[in-house]
Amino acid sequence: MSILTTTEIIEEIEKGRIKIEPFSKDMVGPASVDLNLSNAFRLFVRLPMHIKAIDNIDYKCATKGIWIADGECLTIHPGDTLLGMTKEKITLPEDICGWLEGRSKFARVGLLVHISASFMQSGISNHQVLEMSNFGPIPIDMYPGTSVCQFIFQRTKGKAIYTGQFRLQTPEDFCKD
Repeated sequence: MSILTTTEIIEEIEKGRIKIEPFSKDMVGPASVDLNLSNAFRLFVRLPMHIKAIDNIDYKCATKGIWIADGECLTIHPGDTLLGMTKEKITLPEDICGWLEGRSKFARVGLLVHISASFMQSGISNHQVLEMSNFGPIPIDMYPGTSVCQFIFQRTKGKAIYTGQFRLQTPEDFCKD
């Protein structure tokens, strides 16, 4: 198992094995691809007394989907968490998986872009949900189109395909209540 670097990432994209839509070579770094924030968000506004951590948990019971127009922002206040989504749709073959990670320039002001579940399965074909929290002392304005995270590609030893419930998630469906 190994992490793909610039050359390998671009080769896999050119072969059509890794798909990133939309894509620009400017997004590719030494060992990752930068991803941008879409217009789709979910705010924690429906606060039940508690949420049961069971297999059929539904994050929509505590959140409301919203769409932020280009050029507008959504503020994350200190201590708050909201859900966002990548603008890019990532499609992986059965022998490449990946990791979604934040970017240091945002971490340095207290923004955690992906607080949990950063592993992306082989065979995914969807937009990635971002679990964003402000651990800093000042409010942070989030703008659609900002390159807030990076995807790290890793070759697997065997082959597998993800068939879970989030395999086809899109920004439009993400915002629906």
